[in-house]
Amino acid sequence: MKTLLVKPYNLTDHIQPSLGLGYLATAIRNKSDVRILDCIKERVEIEQLGEIIKNYKPDLVGFQCYTFDLRFLKDALNIVKNYDEKIITVMGGPHPSAVPQQTMEYFGNKLDFAFKGEAEKSFSLFVDYLNGEKINFSDIPGFVWRKNGTIESNDCYFENNLDSLGMLSWDLIHPEQYPESQHGAFYKKFPIAPIMITRGCPYQCTFCAGKLVSGVKLRKRGIKEVINEIDMLYKDYGIREFHVIDDNFTLDVAYAKTFLRELIVKNLDISWSTPNGVRMDMLDKELLALMKQSGLYLISLGIESGSDRILKLMKKNLTVEKIRKSIALIKSCGIDIAGFFILGFPGEKKEEIMDTINLSLELDLIRANFFTYLPFPGTESYSELAKNGELERVNWDRFYFMNSAYTPIGISRKELKRLHRIAFLRFYARPKILWKNILSIKSLRHLLFLTKRFYHWIVMS
Repeated sequence: MKTLLVKPYNLTDHIQPSLGLGYLATAIRNKSDVRILDCIKERVEIEQLGEIIKNYKPDLVGFQCYTFDLRFLKDALNIVKNYDEKIITVMGGPHPSAVPQQTMEYFGNKLDFAFKGEAEKSFSLFVDYLNGEKINFSDIPGFVWRKNGTIESNDCYFENNLDSLGMLSWDLIHPEQYPESQHGAFYKKFPIAPIMITRGCPYQCTFCAGKLVSGVKLRKRGIKEVINEIDMLYKDYGIREFHVIDDNFTLDVAYAKTFLRELIVKNLDISWSTPNGVRMDMLDKELLALMKQSGLYLISLGIESGSDRILKLMKKNLTVEKIRKSIALIKSCGIDIAGFFILGFPGEKKEEIMDTINLSLELDLIRANFFTYLPFPGTESYSELAKNGELERVNWDRFYFMNSAYTPIGISRKELKRLHRIAFLRFYARPKILWKNILSIKSLRHLLFLTKRFYHWIVMS
């Protein structure tokens, strides 16, 4: 049996390995020949996908699916089924986890099955079924299928013992072949690999759908297992920078400190950062000192807004004053900070967007990224928009962070994009910040990437 796992092509300028597909590959490698195809990294658009299907001749094709992948995936499923309708097609990831029935309806009979939430054990059971074992669909956690004209789905399962999932299949991913443009525009060392240490998020941010995929309970890998993976990536693939992509790496402070002490003992020549951010309310001086000593050079923070009213609507459990204090603490430990901000949150006024822009200029940040709000299916804010009839305002064909796919009532798309450009230009045009970031450019290729990214985010969108 041959399985092709696909990360779809889209317009993102972040090109990083899919850890999810790597873990799925590990789950079925003793049952199927597996290949991972990263269409973004390999620049495989629809035209080339058909040739890959024809040459590999898979029995099963699994697609990772975010909401902004829908258009590509509709064409991709058509290509697969037009080549051979007997090929089994499945889909997993944030979008089917949030709206499984809508996903199956949207793709019609081109999509055979889907998975909600974490799927390593579920996918393994499904492959057992395809290999002839007697398994009932109702016994596969998170499984979505059609039955007598209706769409059925099972409850998700989130594995408590993450070490039981094994190490993801790095040999099918080749992290050393990825470009510099991973989770951020800048880096310190290269090559880079992302790594997952914990899963789960107990917080209730109204704009985030992360808990639909990884659950609300924090689960931690064994520290020895993580250290061994870092050591293997360092020695076997030459990785010199790690991006810890956890939603809540510092949530269990004692665990984080123990891990960092073990990492320091290894004495590897590495740098690392937290591109998905950490909780500001879970930091102390000892933890920050250990992070810096172990090679951390940049902390990303989900600041999101300069308005206490909007922060409350987002359920961030933060105030502007708390943000100021947390940033002062981090800077006192000699660590650079990047801030994430959301512009155009539902109900936000132009004056509050300007408060956010002004806060970004006040805070001691080396970099800032301004995202226009996206109503991700399954989030609380999405449900509120649906209830109020505001989803009609969403341009789903422009569903990217830079494109203003949604704008609050009273603010036009043109105005929100103007504010978005103002935010970037005011932040980075300051001589001190501009010079610091120019000095961080590593090569001509890096400069070309930054130029392309500026064009996508500021000029083209």
